[in-house]
Amino acid sequence: MASISHLIVFTSLLALFSSLVPAIATARKLAALVKEQPLVLKYHNGPLLKGNITVNIVWYGKFSPAQRSIIVDFLHSLNSMKPRAPSVSTWWQTTGRYRGGPRTVVVGTQVLEEKYALGKLLKTPQIITLASKAGHGKNSINLILTSADVAIDGFCMSRCGTHGSGQDKVGKFAYAWVGNAATQCPGQCAWPFHQPIYGPQGPPLVAPNGDVGIDGMILNLATVLAGTVTNPFNNGYFQGPANAPLEAVSACTGIFGKGAYPGYPGEVLVDKTTGASYNAFAINGRKYLLPAMWDPSTSTCKTLV
Repeated sequence: MASISHLIVFTSLLALFSSLVPAIATARKLAALVKEQPLVLKYHNGPLLKGNITVNIVWYGKFSPAQRSIIVDFLHSLNSMKPRAPSVSTWWQTTGRYRGGPRTVVVGTQVLEEKYALGKLLKTPQIITLASKAGHGKNSINLILTSADVAIDGFCMSRCGTHGSGQDKVGKFAYAWVGNAATQCPGQCAWPFHQPIYGPQGPPLVAPNGDVGIDGMILNLATVLAGTVTNPFNNGYFQGPANAPLEAVSACTGIFGKGAYPGYPGEVLVDKTTGASYNAFAINGRKYLLPAMWDPSTSTCKTLV
């Protein structure tokens, strides 16, 4: 019987945006005077995913070839040394500072489920059922990606993605899910490429791949992927309660560049031609905006720029 390890909860993002502008200004002044305590994600002595990790993908719903290529190129970029710095691989190298050392990601099986076999309103047990369709082996993650017209229980209200584990006759396996929020809740799950639901309403950033929904998925995919390898079975690295943990990236919510504060993603790079914002170069000339990740060697949220 399948069971959920835990959920990646994004309500902290809503809390960030609920601050008023004067409060933000005050907080920034205080931050300059008071040294912040280091953030610590405790290791709970459980197994981690390390070494060569295979990511199998289940595409549930309608994704165009262009949309699929944006996501697959991101996954292929995690270990590519070809793009110049700051790069996607530079970002991913931070996971190598956790126990287990360097982690290499390869894309495995890809399954297209374009006929909505389980419908367009899914609950968590159905996500785990979809995960099992990609098969699983040792040191693998089954990734379920749902299109913009598929609603998931809890999507937009408490989460933009999740990861956990399931159990079948072969054994225990890790899975992750991310949904396309373009039409359902871009202000919650695709910020900063869309104005937030709450808080200061600054202009949104231009998505680096020209697709707010897919570029938003990259943000959340980065979050759950880092969480899966460093806390795959709910007893790895995290802070707080095990059923709503702060993990490698979710502990650094809303931070994309230096000087970030609630409602402001920080200083990032801007493409002079398109005006798109990014902080990481990737293969095939692509650019991505990636969130900060907690670095266990410094106990800080590390940004690329």
